[in-house]
Amino acid sequence: MIVSAYCPTPFGCFEITGSEEGIRSVKLVDKSPCLQVEVPEVLQDCYQQLTEYFNQERKHFSLQLDWSDRSEFNKSVWRELLKVPYGHTTSYSALAEKINNPLAVRAVGLANRNNPIAIIVPCHRVIAKSGQLQGYFYGLDMKRRLLELENPMSFARQGSLF
Repeated sequence: MIVSAYCPTPFGCFEITGSEEGIRSVKLVDKSPCLQVEVPEVLQDCYQQLTEYFNQERKHFSLQLDWSDRSEFNKSVWRELLKVPYGHTTSYSALAEKINNPLAVRAVGLANRNNPIAIIVPCHRVIAKSGQLQGYFYGLDMKRRLLELENPMSFARQGSLF
């Protein structure tokens, strides 16, 4: 059975969905107020870890993720995203290289766009090869804010992104 919870953050309200199989989605929703009376047991770790992340108390997530209904290509991109360290960035072309498909830069971008588990699968850490911010389903301002949350010193010094 799929259950959901709402997690209030300084960036807005995030809806978490999941089941005994793992977390299925984390997405920003237009919900105000973002209140949760009781977080289902299977989502409590995710709720806690997201709260810690936004409070700058967590740099790595340790959660079971459920991508059971997703394509193998998307899963390969998302697995690589999980390897991008907190406070660092990578490029779409570098991700394409990592999955042994260097010509799939656009498909990697589309996989990022279709990432159902925002923040935990850190697609916000992917930027253009030139170092410019590019593409984020919640907008470039949100992407910039997330990168600044993770590493304000390096992010402020353009050229230290990689």
